[in-house]
Amino acid sequence: MESLMEDKVATTESSAGGESGLCEVDTNQEPYEGMIFESDEAGKAFYDEYAKRVGFLTRIISSRKSERDGSIISRRLACNKEGFNLNNQKTGRVRIRKRESKREGCMAMILVKREKIGKWVVTKFVREHNHPLVISSRNSRPTPDEKDRKIRELSTELHRANQRLAACREQLRTFMAYIDEHTESLSRTVENVVHNIKEIESEDK
Repeated sequence: MESLMEDKVATTESSAGGESGLCEVDTNQEPYEGMIFESDEAGKAFYDEYAKRVGFLTRIISSRKSERDGSIISRRLACNKEGFNLNNQKTGRVRIRKRESKREGCMAMILVKREKIGKWVVTKFVREHNHPLVISSRNSRPTPDEKDRKIRELSTELHRANQRLAACREQLRTFMAYIDEHTESLSRTVENVVHNIKEIESEDK
């Protein structure tokens, strides 16, 4: 992991210096044909970061080695849904069941080749995927503006909730006052009825 980070930093520094003629590599930009990296690992780290941001996983499809010294001279990276797999295979009378394939024949890929100057250049880039992309919420980091907007939204929602709570309290207070008034009126009515009954009973005597 440390070597990958060093490659990414080295690429950015040498590109920003301008002496080597490399274009600046922005980790937030999209790959393009002609993009230059310091190494194949730097190219892979960049494509992995791009894939994470866009919403897919990558894997190494193929690598080509030099016939002279056996070193890697090109590498093809693609979406992990590249190609097809058969779910079932039959060998004679024995049926072997493989786990469900996640490959869907996606053509999205990037091809990087080592030039004579030792740099690695993107010679082919296919952007389009034939399946939905899924961005992981764990990897996505909100920007300061998004955080501020979320805080404002939550503050507004809290203010409205407090207003609704205050309105409910006022309605409850009004209802309790009505109950008290009704109870007092009912008590006076009962007292009057009892008093009238007593007067009638005293007159009968």
